Amino acid sequence: MRVSSGVPGFDELVQGGLLKDRLYVVSGPPGSGKTTFSSQFITQGAKAGENCLYVTMHETKEELAQDMSGYDFGFDQVMASGKVQFLNLMTEGGKRTITQFGTEGGLTNRIVAFLEQQDIDRAVIDSTMLLQHFFNDVSDEITGFLSALKQTGTTVVLISEMTDPSSYADEHYLAHGVIFFHNYLEQGGMTRGVQVIKMRGTAIDCDIRAIDFSDRGLRVRPEQKVEA
Repeated sequence: MRVSSGVPGFDELVQGGLLKDRLYVVSGPPGSGKTTFSSQFITQGAKAGENCLYVTMHETKEELAQDMSGYDFGFDQVMASGKVQFLNLMTEGGKRTITQFGTEGGLTNRIVAFLEQQDIDRAVIDSTMLLQHFFNDVSDEITGFLSALKQTGTTVVLISEMTDPSSYADEHYLAHGVIFFHNYLEQGGMTRGVQVIKMRGTAIDCDIRAIDFSDRGLRVRPEQKVEA
């Protein structure tokens, strides 16, 4: 079964949508569209009646809502609807919430327990860089974290700050899919694109497609290829 990303034009690149209950990594440089993509993904799920979770480690709910306030795809409404739970792991409230889901096994067990006990259908985790604050042995623990996420019944989008699409990290190898956003500063201004680098169970071509932003959010132009 496939679920819609909520991003116009993107689903055409992945045979109609993302395969359900899988782990996807969204990578790219700052300002390339990762957070907007993820917010549209969560909004789509909430509008479809799914239980959703947004986990962050560097933004408050108010800051994220402010970031998305320039778009009218409905992020503000779904965040206030009760269909989207918001968890900031750097705040005292967020720490108290996650501690309710166990004291053994650290962050990995608590997040997995949260997803399972709250019956979360789709989740965003922002981001791999900030997970380092919670792990002592970063490589081993992130590998365990990603492997555990893959076993849940949740469709997970994990934001990664990787800026080089040819430099693979653990999260790229372990994920079911890898989506990379590009920024190119050229004479005519900024050129933006999205590339599906990996998508298990889905026929893809790995070409970079043009994207643009409007008051409706991020949109992919599947028919318009971008030369790197």
